[in-house]
Amino acid sequence: MAKDPYKTLGVGKTASQDEIRKAYRRLAKKLHPDLNPDDSASADQFKEVSAAYAIIGDEEKRKRFDKGEIDADGQERPEQHFYRDHAQGPGGARYYNTQSGGFASEEDLSDIFADLFGRRSNGDARQQRPEFHMRGQDARYALAIDFLEAAKGGKKRITLPHGETLDVAVPPGVRDGQTIRLKGKGGAGIGNGPAGDALIEISVKPHPVFTRAGDDIHLTLPISLDEAVLGGKVDVPTLAGTVKLTIPAGASSGQVLRLKGKGIARKTRKGDLLVELKIITPKPVPPEVRAAMEKWRATSHTDIRANWPGRSS
Repeated sequence: MAKDPYKTLGVGKTASQDEIRKAYRRLAKKLHPDLNPDDSASADQFKEVSAAYAIIGDEEKRKRFDKGEIDADGQERPEQHFYRDHAQGPGGARYYNTQSGGFASEEDLSDIFADLFGRRSNGDARQQRPEFHMRGQDARYALAIDFLEAAKGGKKRITLPHGETLDVAVPPGVRDGQTIRLKGKGGAGIGNGPAGDALIEISVKPHPVFTRAGDDIHLTLPISLDEAVLGGKVDVPTLAGTVKLTIPAGASSGQVLRLKGKGIARKTRKGDLLVELKIITPKPVPPEVRAAMEKWRATSHTDIRANWPGRSS
């Protein structure tokens, strides 16, 4: 659990933004890893200080933290739905920024590094030092996609809080919770340092018919009593469209029919579509069906539970 960012920076809750900025700069200069090589404790403290400043050093995030809308990691609290309800990209692609634990702004870091390494010349070129370079921070986002989009892959566009957009190539078979990395689409680097990456966490919405197990797709298919007894051909949905499935005569509820290669398609293999049959008896039962069943019961000598383990001896 992240610490209270106010305590981490050593300021009170009523501190001004300028006081918070000064506290961060003082600690960052003291703890920066370049001044404390091989000191893991200082490196960990530097990360905590930077994460705290990322929250309360930003006026908007500070307000949301003080209101309890986000926690000390910058994550939405469970009862809050700010981004879900008010931030929606084109085509229903929703996002939220979870960029916590990051560093300060590029401007803040540039000033700090200039102080650390003595690059402020104040007009004297002799005081200038080689420029400090640092990789930009990664930015984390979440993208909710439909089940079929996850299964088949495709292109999605998300709109970021500041108005820019990112095009995301969703690979076929992406899983719920999987992270897609977009190199160089994160925060800007310091000096000539490279930009960070954008990390897109995928959330897959449930489907009304399909479920997934590995690369196989499962569905439950309702069939009528006559289809179960006599067999027949039934339309069945797949990831690629509707196909005809042959129901064998004498089918039972719970019986699974396999359609090879109709599951998740990857470069090296394809999953299958597993269709579980479920016999549905009409309600009310038609009189002619009842009459036929009564006649069959009276004349049949088949005991379908003869070998059932649950049958009492």
